[in-house]
Amino acid sequence: MPERRVKRQRLHEQVALQIEDIIRDNYKPGDPLPSEREFMELFDVGRSAVREALTLLSRMGLVVVRNGEKARVAEPTAKAMIDDLSGVARLLLADAEGIHHFQEARALLEIGLVRIAAQQASDKDLQVLRALLDDNRDSQDDSEAFLRSDEAFHIAIAKIGGNPIFTAVYTGVVEWLDDQRNISAKSLDGNRTAYQAHEKIYAAIAAHDPVTAEQAMEDHLTAVAERYWRMKAIIEA
Repeated sequence: MPERRVKRQRLHEQVALQIEDIIRDNYKPGDPLPSEREFMELFDVGRSAVREALTLLSRMGLVVVRNGEKARVAEPTAKAMIDDLSGVARLLLADAEGIHHFQEARALLEIGLVRIAAQQASDKDLQVLRALLDDNRDSQDDSEAFLRSDEAFHIAIAKIGGNPIFTAVYTGVVEWLDDQRNISAKSLDGNRTAYQAHEKIYAAIAAHDPVTAEQAMEDHLTAVAERYWRMKAIIEA
């Protein structure tokens, strides 16, 4: 078997691991951490190693670092979880197969979300959706505005269930598929088709009919995906 070199951890990475263990065992979100000097004495390292360790933990979403203040334990958020996955997502979206996989994931997620919306939507939720749908209708001839209203409508559906993880995951998937959204929105006919689909989705949610809502969302996302591949082929021809 050929010899493999094992990458040795740098000093600040070792310090970061130690601080992470300390946080896990002794601190809760929002708590201030020991000062840089206290960490220097605890680990017998220089200030630069401590600062680099805290910067690394900040990038990981574990601590909040502000000038002139002690670092604090970060509040865990679903958004931080999605942000950590963004690099991997971009790699997976580098080819057609990866895009197909994300389209399938989006469909599975949104069909589930619209079912929950149809089951749980309150009168206030329906008022919000109706206002966003009106914006969507009024922006059909302006692709950029239509794109914004389209996203706002779908995110509002995702929020109805009240689960922040659903909303964060949906937002992440949509952001990762921004190429699909941008290409699909270049067609005014596509905008009109999408608006009509949104009307059907809204009607099913307002009627508290999860089965019809699921079918309307599935039909909509299938049409969006098909339009994307058709227009992408034309652009790249």
